Amino acid sequence: MTPTLVFDIETIPDTEGLRLLLDLPAGTSAEDVANIALHQRRQQNGSEFLPLHLHRVCAISCALREGHHFKVWTLGDMEASEAEIIQRFFDGIEKYTPQIISWNGGGFDLPVLHYRGLMHGINASRYWDLGDDDKDFKWNNYISRYHTRHLDLMDLMAMFNARANAPLDDLAKLCGFPGKLGMDGGKVWDAYKAGKVEEIRNYCETDVANTHLVFLRFQLMRGHLTPAAYEAEIQLVRDTLSSYTAPHWKEFLAAW
Repeated sequence: MTPTLVFDIETIPDTEGLRLLLDLPAGTSAEDVANIALHQRRQQNGSEFLPLHLHRVCAISCALREGHHFKVWTLGDMEASEAEIIQRFFDGIEKYTPQIISWNGGGFDLPVLHYRGLMHGINASRYWDLGDDDKDFKWNNYISRYHTRHLDLMDLMAMFNARANAPLDDLAKLCGFPGKLGMDGGKVWDAYKAGKVEEIRNYCETDVANTHLVFLRFQLMRGHLTPAAYEAEIQLVRDTLSSYTAPHWKEFLAAW
């Protein structure tokens, strides 16, 4: 069975890059840089959402299903640099060649990782293979929107029509899963400024758990899992998360 790797990233404004591009004085604080950039963005298009290359990655969480095992974790420790956690992500693809699964990964997570990886000089040769090194990748690679080596579940469920996109939180809850627990992407910058990096990482982990559970329901719907196999996969997730001692997993299971 091909390993599956569900992933999700959390980002904050790249205040160093913004300071450079906006030609702000070196002494301008990170918070002031972000406030200026967000204000300008809001004036330009009515939204504070920054261009993807100006998002700095502060967490990448993964849910790996391989062999008889399932695990959820966040790459690197809380002091790890952006370059380190991005390199770890692509190293995992190099090691396992998994099917990677996301919710809006094609529209957000992967383009951010592309830009930030480029800036940091990251090696991601397996990920970028389009068939030059492995001929199988010519017909199924991580880059093509319509290949399944990367499955953007949101994009696929919407038939590649952005007007039909649905939020992960809604779909997870409607399928009987916990959904988001007290945080969303819009709160990450404030949490980061308050030093709540661990809370951001925990939130990212619960997002990949939700995505994995929705993916399992999709596999049941498309006939890739029998009802019995689906129940076994669900039980594996429950058993694994029950073995974790962190409070956010206890809250997640209680909401399930």
